[in-house]
Amino acid sequence: MPQEMSTAATTRPATLANAVQLDSVSKIYGSFAALRNVSTTFSAGSCTVILGENGAGKSTLLRVVAGLINPTRGSVTIFSESPHQQRRRMAYMSHSPMLYDELTAMENLTYFAGLHRSGGCACVGSPEMALRAVGLDPGLNRPVGQYSQGMRQRTSLARVLQSDPELLLLDEPFSNLDAASAQHMVELLADFRTWPVLGGGSRTILMTTHQTALAKPLADNTLTMRNGQVLGPEGGE
Repeated sequence: MPQEMSTAATTRPATLANAVQLDSVSKIYGSFAALRNVSTTFSAGSCTVILGENGAGKSTLLRVVAGLINPTRGSVTIFSESPHQQRRRMAYMSHSPMLYDELTAMENLTYFAGLHRSGGCACVGSPEMALRAVGLDPGLNRPVGQYSQGMRQRTSLARVLQSDPELLLLDEPFSNLDAASAQHMVELLADFRTWPVLGGGSRTILMTTHQTALAKPLADNTLTMRNGQVLGPEGGE
């Protein structure tokens, strides 16, 4: 990682053996169980690819880990604390780019960096460095609404990387990308894993995808979900 990207005011504690732990987590919407008694851990420094059909619970799992929704039952810990307490150490990238189409990439990243800083997060790098890290020109004076899908995805990745996350949560990062753009995304994520962490430790990635072949070079582990439950890597209980 470029040194300019790491601007934390204080040293982070050393990464613990488990970056994420879920204990008997369920998420219930009325009579529908999006997650059913999920208990699993994700090791710090690993890249885990979460597989499963639509409706299997993959996105719900990521959103619970990110602290965007609360579990109905059970508990989630991020580096041994609640997701809300560790929000500064993680970033979530939805399959939707979550960008303002009328703004340039630089304007988008500058705006989101300001939101992080106003929330008290010191771990925000330069928007310019974040864009360069994903291969985009910070000086491109074109609204992102005019970008290709691949450029939009890279801008979205730069948006989350500028907060220098130790835990990166990716929901279908290869969605709607052509083969060349998808391969570029794989290379960017592989590079991200090599970035040093201030205070020691290593980067952790949780990723949902339908495109197993693309994720395979990145994956240390795979986890399969079905009907809100975690199955073995080969699909067995």
